[in-house]
Amino acid sequence: MAQAKVVDDEMDPVERAAGIDIGKASVMCCIRDPKGVLLIQEYKSTKTELTKLANTLILAGVQVVAMEATSDYWRCVFYRLEAHGINVILVNAKDFKHVPGRPKTDRLDAVWLARLTQKGMLRPSFVPPVEIRQIRMLTRHRIDLVGEQTRWKNRVEKLLEDACIKLSVVASDIFGVSGRAIMAALIDGQRDPQVLANMAKGRLRAKLSDLEEALDGMFTTLHGFSLQNMLSNVDHLGKMIDQVEAELRKLLVPLERQMEQLTAIPGVNWVIAAGLIGEIGVDMSHFPTPGNLASWAKMAPIANQSANSQRPGQKPKRPSYLAGILGQAASCTKTTDTFLGDRYRRIRRRRGGKVAIVAIGHSILTSVWHLLSDPNLDYVDLGSDYYEKTHNNPHAQQSHVKALEQMGYTVILTPTNQTSPNCMEGGFSD
Repeated sequence: MAQAKVVDDEMDPVERAAGIDIGKASVMCCIRDPKGVLLIQEYKSTKTELTKLANTLILAGVQVVAMEATSDYWRCVFYRLEAHGINVILVNAKDFKHVPGRPKTDRLDAVWLARLTQKGMLRPSFVPPVEIRQIRMLTRHRIDLVGEQTRWKNRVEKLLEDACIKLSVVASDIFGVSGRAIMAALIDGQRDPQVLANMAKGRLRAKLSDLEEALDGMFTTLHGFSLQNMLSNVDHLGKMIDQVEAELRKLLVPLERQMEQLTAIPGVNWVIAAGLIGEIGVDMSHFPTPGNLASWAKMAPIANQSANSQRPGQKPKRPSYLAGILGQAASCTKTTDTFLGDRYRRIRRRRGGKVAIVAIGHSILTSVWHLLSDPNLDYVDLGSDYYEKTHNNPHAQQSHVKALEQMGYTVILTPTNQTSPNCMEGGFSD
């Protein structure tokens, strides 16, 4: 039986370390050397005070500064100290807070944080460099804007339902050319269903009779006032999204090769590729293996075993932005004639759509790790028939035979180059 190889990370002690307890208005810093505590002092979270803190750390010869990831308050302190060339690490609160019998004060938190850092017992969290942080800021801003625009579009549809206008029943996209023309006419006071229906363009004109019935509602002037305001918000958010995308394309110019690699993956367009780069960066040395990256992203399978008892693990809390990006990419592969599309359909039949989405997201993340680890690599699709070519084994034959026997057939397997008087060429008979 194969056994998993367990490797213990060697923790190198630090001669001089500092721990910072983060607050919104101030921070508490503790500096330790091998003999004990050198300094405990509070600083305000302003530029002047943090500059004093940086100078104190440099003069004291501090090698590593550790701080807790407290809300977004850590960012200002982290970025200021990082700009002074100080080695700063961000740590998860779970790694040092489970200590029984210790009072909870900012002062003691800073001392304990410095002590654990000095012993090399804290793992640094992943904080991308400045260039990637700028991309991340824009990609997350775009996601928020798209979400807000979607909420306003849902409000528009809800308003039309209140006015008994069933436009969304006939038109697949009420914000297309035809839908916007009809809504503009409703705002201008047009109420004749036939006139409104004749504004349809393209394939929607094949549904004119249904469209007339859908537009015969109870639209009032007050509905028109509200609809105009809602559409103004939708258009304004659309312009903001375009501006963000234009700025994002400028930041992605130095990463043209990485973008070319990632967009070759099925389901990954330039927006999704930019989101992936913004969340995980392009330097895969932070993640030694694709398994480390999947584990960090909470996309890896969970094992929960005790003795001979094995239970399904608890659903993890995934990073919201990265999980959404991977889920969107995985959803785009559902109907594609690719390896990922076939893999999604196979898993969905056995485990359901939600599990299949996570599995495909894991596969995409693994491909991303390999591509970003080697600039010379290019994505090559294995094809939708990969499983059929590589998994056509006796186990698969036995599974099909068993299924036919359960349906009441007697199955006799015969190679296609042989014939048998007692069976059909398909290999089974009643």
